[in-house]
Amino acid sequence: MPTYTALTTLSGKHAAEALGEDLERLTPEPTGIGTFEIEDGSGLWEVGAYFDGAPDEAGLAVLAAMHDAKPFVVSELPDVDWVAKVRRELVPVEAGRFFVYGSHDADKVPSNSVPLLIEASMAFGTGHHGTTQGCLRALDKLAAEGMTATRVLDLGCGTAVLAMGAAHVWPDATILASDIDEVAVEVAEANLAANGLAGRVACIEAEGLDNPDIAGKAPFDLIFANILKGPLIALAPAITDALAPGGCVILSGILNEQADEVIEVYSVAGNSLVERSEIGEWTTTVLRKPV
Repeated sequence: MPTYTALTTLSGKHAAEALGEDLERLTPEPTGIGTFEIEDGSGLWEVGAYFDGAPDEAGLAVLAAMHDAKPFVVSELPDVDWVAKVRRELVPVEAGRFFVYGSHDADKVPSNSVPLLIEASMAFGTGHHGTTQGCLRALDKLAAEGMTATRVLDLGCGTAVLAMGAAHVWPDATILASDIDEVAVEVAEANLAANGLAGRVACIEAEGLDNPDIAGKAPFDLIFANILKGPLIALAPAITDALAPGGCVILSGILNEQADEVIEVYSVAGNSLVERSEIGEWTTTVLRKPV
């Protein structure tokens, strides 16, 4: 049975979420719905839905008009084994001492590397994205320079690949991985188990840092925040408060043209820039809180 997508854009988070809720009432029902901010400063959000059969295009047109959205673009997806395709195309990634790979490439793990197993079905956070690579390289460099972290927070952890990297570097550290999405937390826990790290990292569902589990572990010597420009800016004061004196924050999920603005916000909050690097269109920064 073919799969169809229906995509549109409109202004504002609340409008996008309202459209997403109305899509759930469409017949035939979509099998999945997503709302995503387009990180180009336009304020636009993308709303998408997946269908197991051809959707009701007239109904989609009515919903778009009701919510002042652009007309939905409906597409039929090719019948592809996506996991098999990803396995063929996603080769292992080396980021400093770290080697991120899928189980189909287990025979390629170098003996002198820190292996991080992330299955191909877990598309975001496999290490192939420039933001994840940048964070792993930054972690590798901080550790090589002699940094010792006793408490680490992976904020917006996704697959928890960054938390796992920290767990290898600092075996005795207390490490917390949080994500706003329940499924991401489940994926993180599964990845930890697959890497023999079950129990080494506490995984929780949380939005931002306003959570008793996070507050109870603060202050942190290192915080990863590989999310998006908007949340990074909004969370700058809270992230700075949660850092121990002399602690570092590794920020990513930032387009190159957004980096100066994000760095400025964290500098105003009292942090100093240690390093910035670019991989493709993405920037990763390391900032340190004063002692």
